[in-house]
Amino acid sequence: MCGQMVTKITVVGLGYVGIPCAALLADVDGFQVTGLQRRSKRSGWKIDHLNAGKSPFEGDEPGMEELIARVVKKGTFRATDDIEILKDSDAILIDVQTPTDADHIPQYDSLKEVSKQIGERLQRGTLVVVESTVAPGTTQNVVQKIIEEHSGMIGGKDFDLAFAYERVMPGKLIHNIVNLPRIVGGITPKSTMRAKEIYSKVVKAKIHVTDVLTAELSKTIENAYRDVNIAFANEMALVCENLGVNVYEIIEFINELSNRMMHIPGAGVGGHCLPKDSWLLRYGLNKYGFHKMEPQFITLAREINNHMPVHMALLVEDALKKKGRPIKGATVTVLGVAYLENADDTRNTPAAAFITALEEKGAKVVLHDPYVREWDFGPHVIERDLRKAAKNSDCLALVTKHKDYFNLDFDGFRKLMRTPTIVDGRNVYDEKVVTAKGFEYRAIGKAGIE
Repeated sequence: MCGQMVTKITVVGLGYVGIPCAALLADVDGFQVTGLQRRSKRSGWKIDHLNAGKSPFEGDEPGMEELIARVVKKGTFRATDDIEILKDSDAILIDVQTPTDADHIPQYDSLKEVSKQIGERLQRGTLVVVESTVAPGTTQNVVQKIIEEHSGMIGGKDFDLAFAYERVMPGKLIHNIVNLPRIVGGITPKSTMRAKEIYSKVVKAKIHVTDVLTAELSKTIENAYRDVNIAFANEMALVCENLGVNVYEIIEFINELSNRMMHIPGAGVGGHCLPKDSWLLRYGLNKYGFHKMEPQFITLAREINNHMPVHMALLVEDALKKKGRPIKGATVTVLGVAYLENADDTRNTPAAAFITALEEKGAKVVLHDPYVREWDFGPHVIERDLRKAAKNSDCLALVTKHKDYFNLDFDGFRKLMRTPTIVDGRNVYDEKVVTAKGFEYRAIGKAGIE
């Protein structure tokens, strides 16, 4: 490799971060981008789909289809499963999943494997950027050490390394990458500036530069902050249910002040980030910090948010009881299994815990989602026909705020169902309208179980 000019970029991991990132970079004049994806039974089809100029996302992703089609037609983007492409890369971006296990320990199998593969093929002068969310300290103590071990090179001298986290969310993948501020932290000032130079080609907002540990902490603390605020809203929703008051009216009163921003409660918290990033923060703190400590706020917040799908099941049980139907043997139609509205992302979806809670009570579960094509959680088929999913059902339980659920024909559904009950986990329905149609209604944050 001659000089430090970046022209050939490889993005490792073609998911909700890697695909939009790769496509946006491929739309920059002078960049040639390759997306590297392991071809597996579950995800190998993405390679062919992307190379045909098609978006693999089922949900609403403004601009994505057009962007992918454009860069494939230009010849500046392609997808492959050939890891030897790493040898011919000026910059390598790592966008693999970094989940945590049942004990909240990060599972870095993919991250470590990719780091090893990079190290074995690294060319002197290459820039490596970790975009995957990791526990603070991971970029230097895991990624850098593995690359150095397998390359024989020294980070910051023979190759550059940085951490630059994303703030994407389904439905706003392109928008968030382009328009939200970016934080970039390298292991050396040179690594930082090289990474900033790449992002400056696609990011219109301010790009903040810092050191690598500060950047890693910024991501995990940011999401822990969000999780704690959602947990507060969820706990106040339970308080209001207990007292027979509508929490959403109270939230409106509070948020009238410009310096207030109370979050919205709901059936649970999902996605790749919020359910695990607090645990990554805790892990990094105790792995690399000066002293072991237990961050209490974020631990309690996780417990509260994890309880919400279980509480949803209690609301279902109570609504059915009011109609004289025991939950054991009842059929519950779950509306939405994606974790986020109008998207196909099921990672850490609260629907999973909700379904488990229902089945533990003896209920039969029918799933409906207009966007999700498949899901690895249990032997459940996802129905695409909403009326078919509701036929002979005893309860419609809304978990995901898909637009398809906003204007239900309540008269028609009441005739289809065996027991007309609705449990609203996202404040979609007007209680007066629903009850006037003959339904028993329960909702997160409204008059609850008596």
